[in-house]
Amino acid sequence: MNGAGRSGDTARGRALAQELVDGRAAGGPPPGSGPEVWLAFDQHVRHAVTYGPPPLAAPLELRLCHARGWTREAALDDPHAPPELVAIRTTDTVAPVRDRARAALERALSAHPEDTLLALTPLALRLGRREHGGWILDRFEGALRGRAAAHGPWWHLRRPRAECSGAADVLSELLAGPDRQARRFATRLALTGPGPVDALECARRAAAELDPVTAGLWTDAALAALAAPAAPEAAGPGGGQADASTDAVTDALTGGRLPAVRAAGVTALRRAGRAAEGARHLADSSGLVRACARWLVGQDGGDPREQYRWLIADPAGPSPYAVTGLAECGSREDTALLRELLAHPVGRVRAAALAGLRRRDATVEDSVLLALLDDPAASVAREAGLSLLPAADRLDSAHLAERAALRGPLHTRRAAFRLLRAQGGIHALRASVALIDDWHPKTRATARATVRGWDWLLTRFTRQADTAELAGLLKRSAKLFDDHELALRRARLGLTT
Repeated sequence: MNGAGRSGDTARGRALAQELVDGRAAGGPPPGSGPEVWLAFDQHVRHAVTYGPPPLAAPLELRLCHARGWTREAALDDPHAPPELVAIRTTDTVAPVRDRARAALERALSAHPEDTLLALTPLALRLGRREHGGWILDRFEGALRGRAAAHGPWWHLRRPRAECSGAADVLSELLAGPDRQARRFATRLALTGPGPVDALECARRAAAELDPVTAGLWTDAALAALAAPAAPEAAGPGGGQADASTDAVTDALTGGRLPAVRAAGVTALRRAGRAAEGARHLADSSGLVRACARWLVGQDGGDPREQYRWLIADPAGPSPYAVTGLAECGSREDTALLRELLAHPVGRVRAAALAGLRRRDATVEDSVLLALLDDPAASVAREAGLSLLPAADRLDSAHLAERAALRGPLHTRRAAFRLLRAQGGIHALRASVALIDDWHPKTRATARATVRGWDWLLTRFTRQADTAELAGLLKRSAKLFDDHELALRRARLGLTT
């Protein structure tokens, strides 16, 4: 789960807690709520309910999260206590509450081990970071490992899901679940459990994984399994089965969704005797994969630079990543080719050529770059603006101000506004004041922040503008300041009326 998802779950947990405290809800979060929801719910109730003992008719969730330890301890005897709150209480700061909660959780693990492990493992991983959280983390890991020992090769991932049982079924669910920390935890358990590691299954999981840590664990396991000596019965007379397995693992890795996985697959092509295929990955969208592909082509006796020039000359049109790759490894002679691509009909190719010229510190005339600010492709205008930033001081401010006007295309306006801010001085202030009511949220926010942080006194003393103009700009932006801030700025400009 990413940062935005955690923030949303935390806010939801607090809102549910407030509804309970206000009497607008009869219970806590619904079943299936994420661990962040329950943690935020518990914390909010603990801080919101600080008075004496609640009435006996108070909701069970409120009593389980009450600020008084005695109240929390007594509520744990209720057989309907939500398992999530029982798990949270196992890390309570009050020892009797912890002990009673741990006893209740032990009963749940004995009565419904699979359901309890599956439902509470993501929460247990968060609780394990608390001062008293070691118990629940060790208990859950021990429960999975202990049950695993009774199932032999319990994590054999190629078995149909219907054939899994017990701890294997729990592990399979955690490996496929949405919680990132739970997938990492289950992956480490799977890779250290009894039974052989299936290289192809590990490679497939690495290719499908979006979490870099989990994908790295699967990738390392797949490569280690490939490097391990093959069992005699695994290979035919010519080792054909082992070769097929190596090819399948390598193909799975090179098709991975994350760059690090694809890079590992490209590097593994050499071990598989397929170094000649490195040229296929020279135009990958990831710089890491392109670098590995160039290494592989070089190891096979090829010239990556010539391969890139051939890719760019493709009649079907070059990939923008091939253009970027040429800029990464090309020589001085390739600068002319990059310049030619500035007139290419595809916007992404023009943008890649601009970025490549900047990477190679090649000089591009200001007039060319200024013209590209009006390019219909937003990526080209953005790259042109970045290339012009070092030369912002010598650009025509009036020309940039015209491009930053409200009537122009958004990407052109934003690139011109960025250059005006880089220029500084009165030109940046004028443009910022003009855009404080812009329809685009980011442009408007940037303009307002620039105006609010402006040093009006320095602008006056350096005589970049006369007092009358500064007074007019301050009047147009007066709504950005409260009365005290506005009066202070007026006083610094010497305005008394």
